Amino acid sequence: MDFSIKSGNPEKQRSACLIVGVTETRKLTPSARAVDDSSGKHLSNVLRRGDMDGKIGQSLLLHGVPGTLADRVLLIGCGRERDINERQYRTITENAMRAVSATGAGDAVSYLPDLNVKGRDHYWKLRQALEIASHVGYEFREFKSRKKGAGRSLKRLTLMVPSRRELPVGEQAMRDGLAISRAVKLTRDLANRPANVCTPTHLAGHAQTLARTHRNLRCKVLDRPAIEKLGMHSFLSVAQGSQEPPKLIVLEYRGGRKGAKPILLVGKGVTFDSGGISIKPAQAMDEMKFDMCGAAAVLGAIAAAADLRLPLDVVGVIPATENMPGGRATKPGDIFTSMSGQTVEVLNTDAEGRLILCDALTYAERFNPAAVIDIATLTGACVVALGHHATGLLANHAPLARSLLDAGENSADRAWQLPLWEEYQKQLDSPFADIANVGGRDAGTITAACFLSRFAEKYHWAHLDIAGTAWTTGKNKGATGRPVPLLVQYLIDQCAAR
Repeated sequence: MDFSIKSGNPEKQRSACLIVGVTETRKLTPSARAVDDSSGKHLSNVLRRGDMDGKIGQSLLLHGVPGTLADRVLLIGCGRERDINERQYRTITENAMRAVSATGAGDAVSYLPDLNVKGRDHYWKLRQALEIASHVGYEFREFKSRKKGAGRSLKRLTLMVPSRRELPVGEQAMRDGLAISRAVKLTRDLANRPANVCTPTHLAGHAQTLARTHRNLRCKVLDRPAIEKLGMHSFLSVAQGSQEPPKLIVLEYRGGRKGAKPILLVGKGVTFDSGGISIKPAQAMDEMKFDMCGAAAVLGAIAAAADLRLPLDVVGVIPATENMPGGRATKPGDIFTSMSGQTVEVLNTDAEGRLILCDALTYAERFNPAAVIDIATLTGACVVALGHHATGLLANHAPLARSLLDAGENSADRAWQLPLWEEYQKQLDSPFADIANVGGRDAGTITAACFLSRFAEKYHWAHLDIAGTAWTTGKNKGATGRPVPLLVQYLIDQCAAR
């Protein structure tokens, strides 16, 4: 979809569809009032008949409205004006995008960014509108033999600002929003591909393609012998049951000043997780192709940093493998030595994400990072704790955690912090090794982070558990692209802070 930012009177916009708001009860927004005045009170007369009263979720499509140049006028219910907050604005915008898509209009002009959202400026409203429109318009049809409905989709959206003074802010919102939207699409496309296509080798190839298409990116891919030479036996313990070769992918973006410490993003890249010998139930096992969403998010966030030419260094480290049962697969009770030298007793082979991440976190030390953030679909316990609304956040550094929480609020890709107290570490005690890879049912998300924290003691570190937010289940299952907006917002914020 193409986007543009403009200013001008609504009745003068030549478009297939003009989108304006109506609040409760039947109160026209400023742009809707302008259309009403130019049409001889046509909108007021329609609303007086009771066709809609402005509640959120309502929409009304009008054809041939006099005094306008648009083919259609789409009225969108916005609820009570004083109640419009960030969440409601996003809901209103999403409703509008779904409604206009159903009309078959090829282009639209939206005046919804003129809504007053408490505590939010034009930049935020415009960027959110663009990102939501991109998200709603996303389709994954790579493996469909028929490209259904391609001719009827919305191809162009113009977002309006009150006057020419806001155009520079609008252009910045569009640049940032487009970079994030492209990154989210990249992430969703990778995650939605089936595991027979999106293998560790495929992920590595995609990272190499990104490096070829961006001058400020470079990529290194380590194969099994190189991984073994590094002493990453914890990582390799997960890979040894699969015929697919593991890969350690390192993607570097260099945009900062010489000698500046990079921010490291470490992504879990299990391209299919059967659970290994501790095999998962058959129901919804197909969704375990999404166990590489952390890796996909790292590639997306670094691609966005390169697109925006952010003035900082970002390094992505992705341990990629399958977790499969087989004659050589890890058995419960096996003990392996990690790259850090710590030994790990594998009590459950389905707790494999932490086994590959721990070696990647040790590998991260060589970059002398300013901060390390790992992103992983790590625990079902996080879904139990937070549902599908918030990403779980745990950290060993309070300012880093605060920065990520703030980035989540500002990007509408929220996280919620859980404690990382010393008391939880005892659950990982093992009589045979330095540490067990699981700590029982209680506080599963926290003990998983406690495991990782033992490999992240030499730098500021945060862990994002995206098990509940990386994809949706059910009939319309698919990757969401989260937490790319949070990560890119964090990187943008770090540029401002520096």
